[in-house]
Amino acid sequence: MVYGIVTDVAAPAEVYDALHARVTSSGGEAVGLLVHIGRATAGGFQVIEVWESEEDCRRYTAEVVAPAMAAMSPGAEVASAPPPGVEEFEVRGLVLAGGEVAV
Repeated sequence: MVYGIVTDVAAPAEVYDALHARVTSSGGEAVGLLVHIGRATAGGFQVIEVWESEEDCRRYTAEVVAPAMAAMSPGAEVASAPPPGVEEFEVRGLVLAGGEVAV
């Protein structure tokens, strides 16, 4: 089942930029990832993702994202930031490049 997740982080967008660079250069393949969007918000940054399954998302987070985060040296504003807000959602429609309909 297709799985969607939105994560809101109260840290500067530069933290996203650094984490994104570290994750994409790590060589870990994002098996099952259909869409990833990162964007700056008034309160920090937001990540919106759609995965082929919740299991794919959880595995990639545990194996690639969490170690990348642990390896980063958090600044004062990151260390004092509240935990990210996470919202899972049901994907009602997704059309991929080339017109392929995923759901």
